[in-house]
Amino acid sequence: TYHYLADVFIDESHRGHGLGKWLMEVIMAHPELQEYRSFHLRTGDAHGLYEQYGFETVEDPSTFMIYRKKSSYIN
Repeated sequence: TYHYLADVFIDESHRGHGLGKWLMEVIMAHPELQEYRSFHLRTGDAHGLYEQYGFETVEDPSTFMIYRKKSSYIN
């Protein structure tokens, strides 16, 4: 099984109060997430937070790919 943690952020006005750590503790302890073989996420600035919960940087990020459906609403 594979899990992907996405779209997580703490609003600037609430940072520095331990909410990111609390959120990760709740996620990592959730009973339905205990049988995963890999747990992926992408972060631009919170590497230190996720490393506290066992996440490691990816050796070769060129393996990540994305498909974005073209929309008539976006140029």
